[in-house]
Amino acid sequence: MPSDVLIVIPGDDPPQVQGSPHLERLKAHGELILHSDRPATADEKVRRAGNAVCLINSRGAVKWPGDVLRRLPRLKMITVCGIGTDAIDLEAAKDLGVVVCNLPGQTAPVVAEHALALMLAVARRAWFHTNELKSGRWTSHDNVYLRGKTLGVVGTGAIGSAMARLGAAIGMDVVAWTFAPTAARSAALGLRYVPLDELLRTADVVSLHVRLTPESRGLLGPRELALMKPGAILVNTARGPVVDTEALVAALHAGRLGGAALDVFDTEPLPPGHPLLGCQQVVLTPHNADQTPEGMDLLNAGVVDNVIAFLEGRPQNVVV
Repeated sequence: MPSDVLIVIPGDDPPQVQGSPHLERLKAHGELILHSDRPATADEKVRRAGNAVCLINSRGAVKWPGDVLRRLPRLKMITVCGIGTDAIDLEAAKDLGVVVCNLPGQTAPVVAEHALALMLAVARRAWFHTNELKSGRWTSHDNVYLRGKTLGVVGTGAIGSAMARLGAAIGMDVVAWTFAPTAARSAALGLRYVPLDELLRTADVVSLHVRLTPESRGLLGPRELALMKPGAILVNTARGPVVDTEALVAALHAGRLGGAALDVFDTEPLPPGHPLLGCQQVVLTPHNADQTPEGMDLLNAGVVDNVIAFLEGRPQNVVV
């Protein structure tokens, strides 16, 4: 085993890679150190990762801003355990020569299935009816029949494309928006790209599948949410800051929207007293759309593959 290669998992909380048999494959490539709790401070991050050559950032809640990355002199590579790289200052990594890798599309079917389930749960008022019955009330509230309705998919990468196919499979008319639409992509997916404003005005369900970037942060603000059809449903399995939470809460309380299904939030973990917790027609899950045994195994295998590929001089899934 190379004695000078240190591979660090800095904060595997909640558990993601710990206990995975895939970690055994790293033993031939370096020393592995896994921390099962999150580092609370920048100094603690540096203590844990200061001698690391490779980082496996298994939890996006562990952030790597530029000032921390600059204190890691031996760091050559970071891999995230999913698609999003918003936990890492990519510009700083590029300046420092640190390769950043992700896992594009690895669990797309798993996440899309979760998005579909969230959509159906809100449409059929699953949480609302359950809560009413648990509270001793037999309350009548119309459900939403989705067949023949319009699904607007925002972002047509691997997950958005899979969601579009699932929507079509239950009889929905699917339209889409992306930052860079092409006729070839439209034909390959069998859907129609429209301007974002048109999508928001016409879709009965808007499902978000964009990466968090400076361009997508706040993509749906007060203006965009006001454009949505009265009674429309918003599904977000992308990143919380893609949506203006304050504006979303206001739209829900006003009864303009028919509901929201969210797996991601502006603050994670979701703190007690968060305004979304006071909204009725919502279904919330704790950023766990890919957390099935199959999904976790795919991700764990993928991050190990990324590290080994880098150490063998053939980096893959490189973002920067």
